[in-house]
Parts: sequence; C-alpha cells; structure tokens
Amino acid sequence: MYDIAGLLKRNNKLIMGILNVTPDSFYDGGKYFDANSAVDHSIEMINSGADIIDIGGESTRPGSEPVPAQEQINRIIPVLKKIRELSDVCISIDTTSSKVAESALNEGADIINDVSGLRFDARMPEVVLKYNSGIVIMHMLGEPATMQVNPYYERGVVEEISDFFQERLTFCKRFGIPHDRMIIDPGIGFGKTTEHNLDIISNCADFKKFNSPLLIGTSNKRFISAIMGDSMEDRLFGTVATVAYAMLNGADIFRVHNVGQIKKIMVMLNEIMKRNKEDDDS
Repeated sequence: MYDIAGLLKRNNKLIMGILNVTPDSFYDGGKYFDANSAVDHSIEMINSGADIIDIGGESTRPGSEPVPAQEQINRIIPVLKKIRELSDVCISIDTTSSKVAESALNEGADIINDVSGLRFDARMPEVVLKYNSGIVIMHMLGEPATMQVNPYYERGVVEEISDFFQERLTFCKRFGIPHDRMIIDPGIGFGKTTEHNLDIISNCADFKKFNSPLLIGTSNKRFISAIMGDSMEDRLFGTVATVAYAMLNGADIFRVHNVGQIKKIMVMLNEIMKRNKEDDDS
C-alpha cells in the first residue's frame, strides 16, 4: 500500500491521471470503455508522468445516475489487474461503493477516491480501515443527479467546505483511520457554480490548515468552458491556469486528463518554487 506522504516527499507534487472506464463521462465518455484501450491509455499516462492512476467505473458528471456495484466491478477489475501486471504505479479507485472498493483493494489498489466523502456507504470507513488504504475525502453538495440544481452556500463556499472537512476528518479519526491516509478534495464542479469554483481555487491555501494533502480536480470542467470557451484548446489552457494557481498556493495532487501537458507545466513551476524556497532558507 502506497504511503502518500512518502510519495509527496519524493516528488513534491503529484499528478493523478484520470481513467474513465465508462460510456458516459463528461470529457472522454466511451473512449476508454474497452479494457485494452483503458490499459493502453493508463500506460501512456504513466509514461507521461502520472504518479497515480484514478480508475472510475461510474460517471459522476452532473445529472448522472448511479451504476450498480457489480457493473462497476466488471468494468474496473480487469483493467486494474492488467495495469498492476504492467506497473507498480499508485492506483486509485473512484467509487462511493464499499463493495467496489473492497474488490479493488483485494486486487492491488492503493487509494479509494470517494466523491461522497464517506457519506453514501456506511461500510466504506470499515473497508478503508481494514486495508489501510488511502482515502480521498471529497466535498459534494447533494448527489450527482441533482448537485448542479441551483447550488447555494449560506455562509460562503470556502467556509462551508472547511466545516465539512473538519467534520469528516474528525469522523475518520474516531473510526480509527490514520490521518496520514487522508487526502482532502474541495470538489470543484460538484454542487458549485462557476463563482463557487473560482472562490475555491483562489482560496485553496485556506485548506492547508488541515495538514492533509490537498487534491484539486479542475481538468476540462464546465466552469472553464464558461470562461474560456468550449474547444479542447480552451479547456486545456483553462486547466493549466487553474493547476498553476493551485500549485503555487499549496495544492499537492492534481487530477487531470492531459497528463503530459500538465507535467511540463509542473516541472517549470517546481524549478521556480525551488528557487523561492532556497531564498527563504538562506
């Protein structure tokens, strides 16, 4: 099982490559639904610089409907097993189902990426604890089918997400999950307007107070199109801008589709940030 803190210490910042083994994901739905295509793409992402491969068998795009656990397992496990044969890369499983999580952890997965923040399935904390897996605790307002129907935050999106993280991290600690296995994700696009998403990104340094790795997932999302335009190039430029800003303000893990391009941006930013650290230490 991967030590996320150790990975971050070695690499400073991490890229999580998105592998959607689904027919209906918002960006690349169906493109990697075939297991062979999915495995080939995962190896391509690893070779391009991905530190983590995040495999999902259920779309969580706005308006999506749940996929039965067994169907997710049928989609994910053959791909996971083949990747594990070919690489020792850190593997994350994007699911809210404890049944899917346990099946994947039994086959060598390292992290569970739960967009519900361990709220949808009461057995999920038990599974995470049993396998000592990493856990991504993500904030989502509502559920995928309804989350984008007039999302509203009475006290402000950053404050309410902070309260959510505090409650969830405390819950995990009481359950016995070690703090160093937890990753937090404010859930860009999950029950948020464009303004909410921009507020989260511009204030992402606020979430560092929880002393957990901070994951940011802006890649090619709808709010970028609302600002930049809807072409592939527009979305990529918008993604690069959000990743760069978040990286400079304390984010640690970046969940993206365009691994190669983002890796190049991160290499450059790392060199700049390294000089700043050297100046601070002198």
